Amino acid sequence: MLLALQRATHRTLQALSGELAELKLSASEINVLGNLADGRPRSVRELSRDTGTRATTLTGILDRLERRALLSRELDAQDRRSFRIALTDQGREAAGTVHAAIVELERHALAGLSDQELASYRAVVAALQEVF
Repeated sequence: MLLALQRATHRTLQALSGELAELKLSASEINVLGNLADGRPRSVRELSRDTGTRATTLTGILDRLERRALLSRELDAQDRRSFRIALTDQGREAAGTVHAAIVELERHALAGLSDQELASYRAVVAALQEVF
């Protein structure tokens, strides 16, 4: 099952990269923007958890997105040792495009599945997330 999930993940990222080619984003950048599309600023730790990316790897991704003016890092008022990651106006636009592509791909891919099949899939994913 894990290998099938890995294959599906890679194919999904390839499809999204193709659909979003005009944005010139890597798969990891798409992942970050997709997670930030809800508009909620996050700490690096929260974003690392949400994206499934190690914090050390995430730093480079955030550097690239910040250089492109898609996000900003600001000191966290509650913990001055931490940063809050937030989208810029340009980043909100890009994240909206990413989110729309994800929603459309998901709608297309899952259209033929029953509610029971979707519930089973969600249960498997939740179980895997608990382990890791």
